[in-house]
Amino acid sequence: MQAALLLDCKNEHGEGVIWDASSSLLWWTDIHGRKLWRYDPETGKTASYDMPRRVACFAPRKGGGLIVAFDQTIALFDLETGAIDTIHEFEPGNADTRLNDGRTDRQGRLVVGGMNEGTGVADSTVLRVDADLSVTQLIEGVACANSTCFSVAGDTMYFADTPEKTIRAYPYDVATGEIGKSEILCDMRDEPGLPDGSCVDADGGVWNAEWEGRRVVRIAPDGEIDRVIEVPVWKPTCCTFGGSSLDTLFITTSRLASSQEVLDAEPASGGLFAVKPGVRGVKDAPFAG
Repeated sequence: MQAALLLDCKNEHGEGVIWDASSSLLWWTDIHGRKLWRYDPETGKTASYDMPRRVACFAPRKGGGLIVAFDQTIALFDLETGAIDTIHEFEPGNADTRLNDGRTDRQGRLVVGGMNEGTGVADSTVLRVDADLSVTQLIEGVACANSTCFSVAGDTMYFADTPEKTIRAYPYDVATGEIGKSEILCDMRDEPGLPDGSCVDADGGVWNAEWEGRRVVRIAPDGEIDRVIEVPVWKPTCCTFGGSSLDTLFITTSRLASSQEVLDAEPASGGLFAVKPGVRGVKDAPFAG
């Protein structure tokens, strides 16, 4: 099965794609292009918004507006007015790290992790933002946080530190947001790409976009890869289920650090792709704060 190009948006680094069920719109970020994008699958209309800083990931808020993980801060953001209410400065003592991947849990907390884009050293962290806007560290010693998503029941958090080439499963307390000791769900060292952004389907499968692997794979609950979606560009980055029936898998891609030769051969790099893989997804919760 192969994903088809849906929108030739040529994002520099498309990422963080989410489906907002309240508005029936698909949203994602072009991190290095400093834009937020939206797409209406019913009308085919798109829009993009210039952002003041790089946006790593984000989520709609239950009460309106967005919670945004910018590169160096976590903030509440009003897309219409541009108003920013910063609630957390991320690792201000480390000039090499920035925020990266994140997603809300089933209760509407935001879990977001960082990466060291300067040296690649594993010295960043993963944080949880609760509805009261308090911030708690969940994981330390991270080189590049990715694949954050939650099981259907919300009692397992999936996560990858990309250079480790594994996706881990953490017991997740739905009442408190605390995590337990992780186990490896899937060893991806023999895969053609590296684990990037993930989402889950209604049957408990984890769908992972393989950076520099030209594909998205489904990891069954037993940890085996049981389905492969080919993506006709080098750098898939993230995926989510959306559409009125939550049966379309949307996939963001990147042009970042690709040579002109690669871009000439794959001009759709940075585009938005889609496929109907025969399963349905699960609605993401809006941020509860």
